[in-house]
Amino acid sequence: MSLIRQGSSYLIVGLIQLGIDWALFVAASALGVPVVPANLMGRIGGMLLGFWLNGRHTFAQDGVQRLGWSRFARFLLLWAVLTVASTVLVSTAAQQLGLTYAWLAKPLVEGGLAIVSFLLMRRLVFR
Repeated sequence: MSLIRQGSSYLIVGLIQLGIDWALFVAASALGVPVVPANLMGRIGGMLLGFWLNGRHTFAQDGVQRLGWSRFARFLLLWAVLTVASTVLVSTAAQQLGLTYAWLAKPLVEGGLAIVSFLLMRRLVFR
């Protein structure tokens, strides 16, 4: 049952994160910020809120929050690896297809990475 509860909560938090990430990415890149820094801006904005919400709600057990500096350090390491993958995929879409298609590709890229992220966060970060 815990997996279903965590998965549902992770999905809700992830959709909030994706909205923030995507909006910041589109706004920054539309204003002329190159794709790579714009993607980093979006991911950082979503990341900070996501760590707090997931530690406080998604992976909390018996009312105990799963936050703290050691978890945040593990989270940052995992986030950095996933951010490299996201940035490579989104910037490749922008180079090959144009900025508008990169805007459309970003939610798909982040959605795919979210599946991997959930499994790794559950095992490595919020254990």
